[in-house]
Parts: sequence; structure tokens; C-alpha cells
Amino acid sequence: MVQYDALHNPYPSQRMTTYAQNGMVATSQPLAAQAGLDILKKGGNAIDAAIATAACLTVVEPTSNGIGGDAFALVWTKGKLHGLNASGPAPKSISIEKVKERGYEEIPKFGFIPVTVPGVPAAWVELSEKFGKLPLIEVLKPAIEYAENGYPLSPILSFYWNQAFKSYKANLNGEEFNHWFETFAPDGKAPQAGDVWKSEGHANTLRLIAETKGEAFYHGELAEKIDEFSKKYDGFLTKEDLAAFKPEWVDPINVSYRGYDVWEIPPNGQGLVALLALNIAKGFEFTDRETATTYHQQIEAMKLAFSDGLKYITEEDKMTVAANELLSEQYAKTRRSLITNEALTPTAGEPPKGGTVYLATADNEGNMVSFIQSNYMGFGSGLVVPGTGIALQNRGHNFSLDESHDNRLEPEKRTFHTIIPGFLTKGDQAVGPFGVMGGFMQPQGHMQVVMNAIDFNLNPQAALDAPRWQWMKDKTVLLEHTVPNHIAQSLARMGHNIEVAHNSGSFGRGQIIWRDPKTGVLAGGTEARTDGSIAAW
Repeated sequence: MVQYDALHNPYPSQRMTTYAQNGMVATSQPLAAQAGLDILKKGGNAIDAAIATAACLTVVEPTSNGIGGDAFALVWTKGKLHGLNASGPAPKSISIEKVKERGYEEIPKFGFIPVTVPGVPAAWVELSEKFGKLPLIEVLKPAIEYAENGYPLSPILSFYWNQAFKSYKANLNGEEFNHWFETFAPDGKAPQAGDVWKSEGHANTLRLIAETKGEAFYHGELAEKIDEFSKKYDGFLTKEDLAAFKPEWVDPINVSYRGYDVWEIPPNGQGLVALLALNIAKGFEFTDRETATTYHQQIEAMKLAFSDGLKYITEEDKMTVAANELLSEQYAKTRRSLITNEALTPTAGEPPKGGTVYLATADNEGNMVSFIQSNYMGFGSGLVVPGTGIALQNRGHNFSLDESHDNRLEPEKRTFHTIIPGFLTKGDQAVGPFGVMGGFMQPQGHMQVVMNAIDFNLNPQAALDAPRWQWMKDKTVLLEHTVPNHIAQSLARMGHNIEVAHNSGSFGRGQIIWRDPKTGVLAGGTEARTDGSIAAW
């Protein structure tokens, strides 16, 4: 168990850590957290609760995820950690040459070109079949009911919904985008906080997925609708791409950090970046969180880690450098030696050869799940399959059109992926799931949350509430407005290009559940930067 003072939270949210014994669900939307808890109370386990929460989030937080997105999971059960990669590949018919023939020098954000095979429905089915206790139709029932009957929007949800509406109104041209507006702005405007929104098409899609255990999505009625929509607008995605997809069970990767093991999904996910940064940082001694030296060393470690990640991470068997080579102690020492008292402009090293929603669940049997799913940039590609509520992701935007780049676009290849679930263990005991969603902020959030808990002994809620930084590029660092001014000034004197953000939306949204191995008591923290909620029992 991580050591901390439950009553000590020096940060503005003033929320306290939540405790429970029988079960806990932590996520960014109260209705989804409650849906997961309802499934626990009906006899489901933490895996069932995670699926229920995730499905519900596609309805009650569509600004960040959807049925047409990807998912990853870390599942602790019966003393072992399992990893699930449910990220879909590029379509079989796409290529760099074909994209360039359409006049693009980089993958666009919207439309069919960045659309990759959705992995979310397959993730739910795979988790349910392997570890669940209840039938999938029972587990998806809360999500189906919210889609069918409607629900009132929460405040932060309505803010991002309105932001997306304005952006799409200005940037989406073409009749293929009309279905997004019909689905998510049916009255010609985005719904506001307290307004009730529903989607019968979304409900029908969830019902079909549940009743057919995903077959309708990848081989049947829904696959036909996706294929028809793609063909109509000259997209690359086909029903054959859908039929060929299957999630992959993977061995999680880890680094040892001050007596704990920090676990991530291996590439194509960017969890490797968080591990690289922690591997560098563990060579320093951190005694006080709120000092310029602490911020500086964290930022410099993350810069070096990210420069390696952006160069090398892609589909694992397409990487020119293996993850274990990047995570070697020798390489960490080499990279650490580059950190001085002045900000550096990072470049990738050469090691020796050798938008998103996050949720955490736990039950009274010892099962724990770290789960994340996303459409990438908010609602994704701007495309909604007519009559289905399926918003297609734009994950392919991360591919490179540079033939020499590890992450170059190739048919049936999975791209560098931003969404990452995290998990912490000590010895052979689970400490628990953690995660921070938010694009390229995610590994930076993972590093900061882990260090807040382990180096600075902050309780789960305080570990999330603590001020955050975000490395942007080169020497540019974005600081949350709650970072003390003297630290910002000191970092600037060290050569960092400091920008202060007064909106905390870009700093990610996290959840934590720690489990006491002696008592089984669960301790949870949720994100104050959004409509975060913990449902506990």
C-alpha cells in the first residue's frame, strides 16, 4: 500500500479520498460511475463494471469517446496482470501514395482518411468473455437505457460539446458530416448543461452489440452500414477490414520505481514514454514537490522520453528499437546524464541494441481494472454512421507520411497510440489502477501522478489535484495556473519557455484506486478538472 496522510490535501479542490470495501468505480462522469456500481451490486465483478462504465461513457460523454473508437485495458485478477490492446489498424486499401494522390502532405484530422478500424466493441466482448460474470446484454443495459431515454448534460461535458460544435461548424464541409450534426446537434445547436440528449440509433447499436456479442459490428448489420457509408464517400474502411479485426492480449511492460512496479501496455501505445521518463527520474532524489528543481528534472526527463517515443513508437514489430532496449538501465543513465541546470532542446537517442475517457474499477474479490477508450480528437473524425450513433475515430491522424519514419502509414498497421491505462504493484500485490486521459498529456500525467504518490506521499485525491505541467515542444512548457509563481519564474531563468494556462482542460483527467492488501479497503481519487465522480459501496 502506498503510504499517505488521508487528511492532507493542500490543493484547491478540497475533495477527500473516497473509501469503500465492496466495490468502487472512478471515472469522469457521475452517471457512468453509477452504472458501473449498479452492475457490481447485481453480482458483476470489476470487469463487468468496467465494461458497463465504458459503454455508458460512449453515451454520457461522447465528446471524448465512442463506439467507433479504440480501447486498452490492464486487468488484475487472481494475482496476475493481463493487458488488452484493442486498437484497430489502418484499412487494407490505404497507403501513403494513395493519400498523397488526394493532395495531402500529412494525414488530415477529419473525414475518412484518418479513420481506422474501431476496437471498442471488440474490447468489451473480449473482456466479458474472458473475465466477466454477467451476460453482456445485462452489462450494457444502463448504457442502452441512457441512450434510449436520454440524460441531462453535466457542466464540463456541455462545455466540450459546445466547443466541438463551433469547431465542426467552421471546419467540416461536405454532406458526409451532416450525420454528426443530426446526431449531436439535432436542434441546430449543441445542448447545454441540464439539457436532455438521447440517441435511439446509439441505443439500437449497443443492443445489437450486446445481443450478438459484437458479431453485428464486425460481421453483420452494423458492418454493412459502416461499409456502405465509407463506400459512398470514397473512404478506405471496408467490412473486410472489420471482419479481420481481433483484439490482442499482450504482456504488460514495466519499470521498477522506488520499490514499486509501474505497468503500461507495450507499443503501439505511448505508455512506454511514461516508463522511460520514470526510469530517468529515479536517478534523482526528490524531497519536496513544490520546488523549481523538482519541476525542472521531471520536465527534462519527460522531454527526453517523449523525443524517443515520437521517433520509435509504432506497431511493435515495426519498431527499429525494442522497448526493452529503451528501458535498459544503461540507456536511462545515458539519457539522465544530459540533464543539467539548464533547459535542453531534446532529440531522440540511440539505445544499445538488445479528446479520451479513463476509468478504474475494483471489487471485493480483488479484481481491478484500468481501462481507457477514445475517439482521439474529441468526437473523432466528424463522421457518424447514419442511424447508428457510431462516431468514427480519427486515430490515423497520428501516422506519418514520411516513408523513413517508424510510424509511417502502412496498410493493416496500428499507429502510435496516445491512450494508455496504468497500473501499480508492489511485490506480488496489486496496489491499483491509475490513469490520466488527454492526448499527449497522458504519459506526462502518469509520471506526475506516480511521483505524487510514491515520492511525495500524497493521498489518491491530492495526487490528482496537485498542479500539473505539460511539455509542449522544444523548450516550451505549459504550467497550470495553480503552479506557484516563484517556480514559474525560476523555470524561466533555467531557460524554459513558460506559458501559463488559466483553463485546466488541457492537463488531463485522472482517476486512481489503491487497495490495501491487508484489509481489502479501497481508496479512490477522482478528477476535479472535470465532472469526475466515484461511486462506491
